Amino acid sequence: MDLALITPEISLLATVVIVILLDLFVQQKKILAMVSLAGLAVAFGFSVHLWGGSAQSVFNNMMVMDKFAMFFNLLFCVTAALVVLASSDYILKFDSFQGEYYALILLATTGMMLIAAATDLMTIFAALELISISLYALVGFLKDAKSTESALKYMLLGAIASAILLYGMAFVFGFTGNTQLANIWNTIFNMSLSGVSAAPGLMLGIIFIIVGLGFKIAAFPFQMWVPDVYEGAPTTITAFLSVASKAAGFAIILRIFYTAFNFPTWMSHDWGMIFAILAAIGMTVGNIVAIPQTNIKRMLAYSSIAQAGYLIIGIAVMGFSPALTYLGQSGVLFFLAGYAVTNLGAFIAVIAISDKVGSDRISDYDGMLKTSPMTALALSLCLISLTGIPLTAGFMAKFYIFSSAVQNHLLWLVIIAVLNSVVSAYYYLRVVKVMWLNEPKFEGKVETSFGLKLALGLSCLGILLLGILPNYAMHLATLAAKMFGS
Repeated sequence: MDLALITPEISLLATVVIVILLDLFVQQKKILAMVSLAGLAVAFGFSVHLWGGSAQSVFNNMMVMDKFAMFFNLLFCVTAALVVLASSDYILKFDSFQGEYYALILLATTGMMLIAAATDLMTIFAALELISISLYALVGFLKDAKSTESALKYMLLGAIASAILLYGMAFVFGFTGNTQLANIWNTIFNMSLSGVSAAPGLMLGIIFIIVGLGFKIAAFPFQMWVPDVYEGAPTTITAFLSVASKAAGFAIILRIFYTAFNFPTWMSHDWGMIFAILAAIGMTVGNIVAIPQTNIKRMLAYSSIAQAGYLIIGIAVMGFSPALTYLGQSGVLFFLAGYAVTNLGAFIAVIAISDKVGSDRISDYDGMLKTSPMTALALSLCLISLTGIPLTAGFMAKFYIFSSAVQNHLLWLVIIAVLNSVVSAYYYLRVVKVMWLNEPKFEGKVETSFGLKLALGLSCLGILLLGILPNYAMHLATLAAKMFGS
């Protein structure tokens, strides 16, 4: 019965084995991409099937298959599929290692699915390391000086973050005697208030967990790895890292802090305030440092730090909101869906344009609207959505998450967020201005494969659908968030 509930993960692991074996025998490497997409489609189908069932624990409560986990399964499958599609041109840069490339993407996706369902600290850590090790290898895939340096920095800092996270988990286990999240909550619930307040090691453990997971979501001040890694990694992996890895980090933060640490109220308010402060500083630092960037990948890296700040507002709301209200959680889930299609679209367009001009410098994007109008329009739409302009996914994502913060007396944080959104318009729209108003430096149209065009088109369609018709996606996000109370 347990195996039937983890069919999405099993199907992806089977696909990994098939891709590696096929890579040994087939000459037409495009088959590997097709098999990878087929495996993701199967996992997506299993996740849709499991969505209709009730929440069920598996493997002695080490994991739970609920709508929350299935929501992230669907998000991870879509994200990985778009990255595989967008890799159809870029993959030629490491033609001899295509099997390994697709296998590592699928392994990282499997780890992300596992972490979204994990309800035990040990399961969480094991899944997190599966994700991290796969991404370390993918970041260094180009094997040039910059890519190798990025992978080394990412691995060393990631190892430190993992050690801090494990140290925090050890503190929590030491004070509660449990590793399962529900049992940790029960232990804290049954302790007297004086007993909880007299256990500073427990709060120290929670702080260490925030630090360790803060690295994974690129939250300030744990974001020092982001600019160099985003610039040096293959652009397809930068896209995957910026969206899927961040979503996995937020999935487990939501799971841990709502399931294990939402009582007593003063404790949840304490970590809620910590997240609120991190959100305010992260938004501000990310946006301000993004302004002078001349490399579009570094600009999007600092943008990612700012976007993490917006998302953390939802975590702060969860700390301050009453029990069995899901405004913060559902806002984060919707924001992650909107951010996924938006940021993936931006990076896919960057892949296409940078391949044409041979540079990631913003100044080399001059006049793209005249030479490649469709690609320039797609990138413009993505940047407008990241800014948060109406009729886009980015606007609705910010609207929901800011509304939840206002309803939970965090107006000061929303004011900071709105001001930061105005600041971000400068560097996002600067790229649009360069493409639309400047004279082109390079003649000729941007030529891309069908797979990349399809990935970019689907991303733009997602931006418009979530911006114009957000109710259905928000309904799914709310259903997924409510599984916390089931």
